[in-house]
Amino acid sequence: MLCVRPVSQLSPSNPNFRCEKMAMRRLLLFLKPFDANPVLHSDGFSRVTSPQILRHLENRHAVHREAIKFCKDVLQQKPVDWEAVFRNDLSEPISNVDLVVTVGGDGTLLQASHLLDESIPVLGVNSDPTQVDEVEEFGNQFDASRSTGHLCAATVNNFEQVLDSVLSGVASPSKLSRLSISVNSELLTKYPLNDILIAHPCPASVSRFSFKIRNEQPCSPLLNCRSSGLRISTAAGSTAAMRSAGGFPMPILSRDLQYMVREPMTPGKLSNFMHGMVLSDQSIEMAWLCNDGVIYIDGSHVCHPIQYGDVIEISSKAPSLKVFLPHHMLYTAREETSEQHTYPK
Repeated sequence: MLCVRPVSQLSPSNPNFRCEKMAMRRLLLFLKPFDANPVLHSDGFSRVTSPQILRHLENRHAVHREAIKFCKDVLQQKPVDWEAVFRNDLSEPISNVDLVVTVGGDGTLLQASHLLDESIPVLGVNSDPTQVDEVEEFGNQFDASRSTGHLCAATVNNFEQVLDSVLSGVASPSKLSRLSISVNSELLTKYPLNDILIAHPCPASVSRFSFKIRNEQPCSPLLNCRSSGLRISTAAGSTAAMRSAGGFPMPILSRDLQYMVREPMTPGKLSNFMHGMVLSDQSIEMAWLCNDGVIYIDGSHVCHPIQYGDVIEISSKAPSLKVFLPHHMLYTAREETSEQHTYPK
């Protein structure tokens, strides 16, 4: 249900009307579920035996719940119409709103991006940021890291300030590149914001495929690969799994792509082509040569099956996504656009 503010509360004379330039808007609050990291079995017994780990997980649950309540309370005071929905309860494309506010981490923002076209911007709120002192205290006992919010511009500490800058038009969204994927010339409806992994569904099995980089003419040799799969990332995804695998971070607003053959077997003289760039005017064409395969989109939750002989084409020609970036990332992006960037060799 849309939460509609009474007309009297939308008047500039109302003390809650803080931004003179603020226009009426329709917002969608897109929420990570409370049970995304369940602590208890359905019978009430804990899955965890360590008291410290149990307290950590329970605290994460409570912090996320409070963050959602805080964001709702802030929106109640704004001259906007809004509704809240948990991310698992929405699978249809998002429309008829002016802004999507995600509350969770990067995973929640990524899931929202799969339902958005290029007309609706998204603002990410990291509901449970990692606490450095907590990691230092418990890091040698368990993983005390919390939510990753690389693309989230806000936390509860600055949500109202960031929201006001968005609603008043002071802040502008950045256009992030997404991946376009076609299988046998049929375009997939999901546009990955981070990356894709094309691999055998069994991680212990060898993936067999060939690929080349194309523009008007092939500009790379045909590579016949036996490996653990092929990963392709956008600039936004270059700091995620791609970087963990040995890739390099790219300027966030770049429309180029980065690819990497995972654990290639005997690459030989073509080893220099196992990791490289796909420029914005190029595409990567791949032939799948196993009976079974999967295209994993932005992680493991969204996937598309492929089979022997399928031809997959990937480029950055997908509609971009409008994202309100964190201030430090936006500052870095401005610096990068003012200078010529060269990628590592």
